[in-house]
Amino acid sequence: MATATLNPGEDTQLLQTIEMFEVIVQSQPSDYQSLEILKEAYSKLGRESDAINASKRIAQAYMETGQVSSAILEFETVLQRRPDDAEVQAALKEIESRANNSGMPEAGIKPSPATSTEMDDGRKALFKIFVDSKIIRSGDFDLCWRTVDMTAVPTAVTEPFIQVLQDKGILPIEKSLRLISDKSRTAYLPLEKYDVDIDLTRGFPADICRRWCVLPFDRMSKSILVATANPFNQQAMKELSQSTPQRLIWYLVPPADLSGNLRKAFH
Repeated sequence: MATATLNPGEDTQLLQTIEMFEVIVQSQPSDYQSLEILKEAYSKLGRESDAINASKRIAQAYMETGQVSSAILEFETVLQRRPDDAEVQAALKEIESRANNSGMPEAGIKPSPATSTEMDDGRKALFKIFVDSKIIRSGDFDLCWRTVDMTAVPTAVTEPFIQVLQDKGILPIEKSLRLISDKSRTAYLPLEKYDVDIDLTRGFPADICRRWCVLPFDRMSKSILVATANPFNQQAMKELSQSTPQRLIWYLVPPADLSGNLRKAFH
């Protein structure tokens, strides 16, 4: 793919994106959303072989999570570029054989959250992780949890729960991030090394970003990358998704990186 339309700044940004997301998929090989971002970046830089390899890895990740139809579609996109790719042909034959022999089910697709009048801000999930697992006491959880006022327009960034845990000397940020990443399977991204698109952030409602401490920080193709310290917050995901037609891809980041960039964007 030609790269003539890329200016030096775009080229540098794409290389930075590749560097960051290669680290992510190295530690989380089944993170097909990050692999899709890599594929897009490779394609824009004209790195055809890398893009095709990323497509194969995406298809394999879909297979591992039981999303067979999506895997087939991804494999077929590779064959459109390389009709004689023996590896992909073999993979598709294996899928066909397994489906014929056992009626392989389409599993692993995350169901949509159940419709409910109760707001799900992630409190129950985090309580289970931190209190039920006896990492912290119930009283400490209640002390650090911030219940937001949905009727008020926030004028400042709400500090994430795990930041308050550290500020009160209850649990270090690093341990909290590790726990949340393991339980949520959300990819971790060290945002301080990323060139955040502040103009993109400002295109989203300030009250949503401040209230839930969420940061749209980059755009890749038809997707918006969003940073959070609470990937269980379904309410934040719902509100932010209503403000854009583009798909949101969420990443777990340190709270300080979130707060600092949000204050910069909405000062």
